[in-house]
Amino acid sequence: MTPGAAALAGVGGQQAPSVHHIWLVTGPAGCGKTTVAEHLSQCLDLKYLEGDAYHPPANIEKMGNGIPLTDADRWDWLTLLREESLKQLASGARGVVLTCSALKRKYRDVIRVAPYFSNDVCLHFIYLHAPEAVLLERVGLRQGHYMGANMVRSQFEILEPPTADETDVISIDVSGPISQVLEVALEQATKKISEAVD
Repeated sequence: MTPGAAALAGVGGQQAPSVHHIWLVTGPAGCGKTTVAEHLSQCLDLKYLEGDAYHPPANIEKMGNGIPLTDADRWDWLTLLREESLKQLASGARGVVLTCSALKRKYRDVIRVAPYFSNDVCLHFIYLHAPEAVLLERVGLRQGHYMGANMVRSQFEILEPPTADETDVISIDVSGPISQVLEVALEQATKKISEAVD
């Protein structure tokens, strides 16, 4: 059992955690949200939700045609992600790892409502970031993904990086090797889980 999974198991040999964590892995296209989220899901034995899979067909069509989504396009999607995360916890999931770009603070605030429905839910954001040029290069190497390199520019145009008062955010620079990013993400998540147990 990994240290993170052990922390989730609680103290005194309990099998169910007293606090259920929702980890929202955020950042612009190309920052590695899926890779980081899958790693955390596997290492911590948590349910993984790929946010892009919950976009309605109209949103996917717009992005595939290089048309940026509007706030109106995103509201129902963000609410669905929040509700699906809570649904998974209610169904017995030990925790949830969710991917969602959450580029603006008001988008993050939609998800932040989740703990209001249950006092045993703790929400964290893992914000992955790198210079635009780095992410443009990475997205340009993708094959068959609807999020083209031209969408990276539109995402940076509306990006509102988390501010200091967003104390539920862990920021990770993903410019370096992915192995290093995964190590830091797991280390930070495990630390937060242990603090909740203590």
